[in-house]
Amino acid sequence: MELWLDAASANGGVLQPHPADRVLFAAGDQIPDWVDSALFACEDGRILDSSTAPVGVHVDISDSEGQDAAKSMAGMVSWIVLTTGDWQMIPLENLVAATQGTGTQLVARIASSQSIRGAAFALETGVAGLLLPANDAEIWADAQIIAAERLAIKSQGDEGMLEEGSDIVALEVLAIEDGGVGDRVCVDLTSILEVGEGLLIGSASNALVLVHGETLESEFVPPRPFRVNAGAVHAYVLMADGSTKYLSEIVAGDSVAVCNSSGIVRSAIVGRMKIESRPFLLLRYGHSENQISGQIFLQQAETVRLISPLGDMPSVTSVVVGDSLLGCIGTSARHIGQNVLSIAEEH
Repeated sequence: MELWLDAASANGGVLQPHPADRVLFAAGDQIPDWVDSALFACEDGRILDSSTAPVGVHVDISDSEGQDAAKSMAGMVSWIVLTTGDWQMIPLENLVAATQGTGTQLVARIASSQSIRGAAFALETGVAGLLLPANDAEIWADAQIIAAERLAIKSQGDEGMLEEGSDIVALEVLAIEDGGVGDRVCVDLTSILEVGEGLLIGSASNALVLVHGETLESEFVPPRPFRVNAGAVHAYVLMADGSTKYLSEIVAGDSVAVCNSSGIVRSAIVGRMKIESRPFLLLRYGHSENQISGQIFLQQAETVRLISPLGDMPSVTSVVVGDSLLGCIGTSARHIGQNVLSIAEEH
């Protein structure tokens, strides 16, 4: 996603160098030496390149007539720069859908940081560029963060594998004990989990077990396909960026790593945390080849399930010593949730 600088928003002031992919000037403006890719907006709505060839149009889509005008240009120009009104997301989504496969790319004019994410991820595709004001450092910083986030998601095809040094492996259940009563966390996501997906959780960050979502039907309780009954508040959970957090630290808006039995990971947003006092079972497990062991406190309930190497999803109440469960083994310790080796390599 490109970040464009709206030179006209400088209001006649000195235009400072920006990390912009393109700079949009008014026709006739002087181009500073630091600008590599200049475009010019004409009063009649045309957008010209540096050779004065028309490459796009600017359209105000604050009403339905403007939206229809923008749609009519799909496939006829390279760029359509869009200015929205009170309604932003629906018109943007309509135009993202209308321009797909036409060769025309959309640029959304951004006036506040709150508008950036919606434009960047409209219909899971987003616009091709954001037109940002010249002298608003906060908007530029937020736009760069979200652009990097979108690039990371697209480069993974919205899916990725576990970080190097971590693999989905079979862990042997070594012991099952009464875990007493404590504070249990349900992680409720803003997206639906598929059967076979869950979160990687455990009391040690280098030995996490795959806890299945509440996606299965039962004659006693309805499924909650957005939920993972994740265990005790002290446990670690793998985040979407490869770091870990304590369950007690997770807040709405965080991105966690949803994983399946093949080790394919996708990110999901946390909607809320549901913490209640519940009885626990303590499962101890290990991986003999790596000489790594771990444990997890899970609520003693039939709806809390794990995943076996055979693809079964046994309830925590039915697991016995000697069973195999899928989990993730890491090779290094972490500090404040980050891989210690990664920290050392960065410095």
